[in-house]
Parts: sequence; structure tokens; C-alpha cells
Amino acid sequence: MDSIIQHFRKDEQPFIEMASGWVNEVENTYSPKLTGFLDPRQRFILQTISQGAGLLSSSDGGFREAERQRVLLYPDYYEPTPEDYQISVFEIHYPSKFVQLEHRDVLGSLMALGIDRSKFGDILIENGQAQLAAANEMKDYLRANFDSVGRSKVRLDFVENPEKLLASTEQWLESLHIVSSLRLDVIVASLLNCARQKASALIHGEKVKVNWTIREQTSFEINELDMISIRGAGRFKIMTIEGRTKKDKIRLNIGKLE
Repeated sequence: MDSIIQHFRKDEQPFIEMASGWVNEVENTYSPKLTGFLDPRQRFILQTISQGAGLLSSSDGGFREAERQRVLLYPDYYEPTPEDYQISVFEIHYPSKFVQLEHRDVLGSLMALGIDRSKFGDILIENGQAQLAAANEMKDYLRANFDSVGRSKVRLDFVENPEKLLASTEQWLESLHIVSSLRLDVIVASLLNCARQKASALIHGEKVKVNWTIREQTSFEINELDMISIRGAGRFKIMTIEGRTKKDKIRLNIGKLE
């Protein structure tokens, strides 16, 4: 356990311990284990731990190329089926002629109901249509209680036909960055092509998030698959850390959300 923790951040230790518990459960029961909806960084950590234990894993988020997905851990004898992921996708009906729903509005209304973030996945909104992926165990609660977003009344219906699922329209434009370190201020400066002093000001001004959490430490170290959000500049993902150059600089493949 200690050897695993040392490869990740101190504030990730609670999740590492939870993930290790899931892995131990599969090892002890020799049966599959389904997680809640995890973000890409959490899935990377879980995959690292499960591979070290010799377990297999697969994931699904209800939508094609979903950002948040449920992970199924299983022994080598098991063959997963789509039903194993226990995901329901809902159509969110709302007066689209008069109201423009935004992702943050739907997310805020769900969180206001006291629903744990691991119980629902992506929220997709496109051309007046909105859909939500959620864990099966939440479907009755959501249909009974999720009836408004802001001042707008909404209604949920199951999306029964897979062909009617919205597709994620996220596209990542990838580029190579050569940096001196993995410090947050260094990465932000490279992403914005600005001085580190300006990058530091943005970080201290709470305008930079890493994996959906505001980070105010300029020395915070970035890792593979981290998501960086910079207010006014967009979202970036560390796709891969590709080693070092002859001058000992670090090569990063970073995607920017188009």
C-alpha cells in the first residue's frame, strides 16, 4: 500500500484507500465489484492499483466516450455484460423554447438534492435537448425528486433506445509542450504562453482548478490525466507525459477542449 501511495498525491490517499478496499474485496470474494461514477484521474488510479493486483477492469458511462464512468473490477474468469454497469440514462424535458439550460445549472440542482457526485455521470446538453446518466439505484429517487432546475420545471423519462443517446461533442486539440518541471505555475505559463508571474497570479486568484478543485499552490505537481481548468482560457488535459529531452526538460502531450 505504501509503495502505491508514494506515486500519488497526499490528498489522493483517501481515494487510494477506498480503491484498495474495492480491489481487496474482489480478491477475497473472487467476484466482480462495481464502483460509482469516477473521473478520469480516479479511474487511472484505480486501474494502476487493480493491475498491480492482477485484476481486470472495464468501464462505461452510459454515453459514448463519457468523461465520468463506472468501473467494473473483476477476476480473469469473468466476462462483463452491458447490464453489469447498472446505468440509467434520462431525458430531461424542459421548456426549451423559453429556457436555456446549462451544465452547471443541472449539476447544481442535482447537488442541492444531496446526491453524492459518484451516483450520476455526464450531463449532456445539445440543441435544446438534455440527458443525464445515473446509477440504477437512483432512478426512482431522481424521477420523484428532480423536478426543477433553477426556476424551470423539468421532467425525467428513460432513454430506452440507444440510438437516441446524445453523443459527447468534446474534441481535444493536442499539442506538445516542453517544460522545466511539473509545477502548476510552469504548466499554466506554458499553456497560456505567458510569464510564470502571470500564471502565479491566476493561481493565487483562485482562477485555476485541477481535477475540478481550486488549487492555490503554485508548486502543486501535475500528473498524467489531470484536468486543468483556467478561467477565461478553457479546459486542458494532460494526455501523456512522454519522458525527457536531452536537456532534461519534460515532454508533455496536452489536449485543449475545443
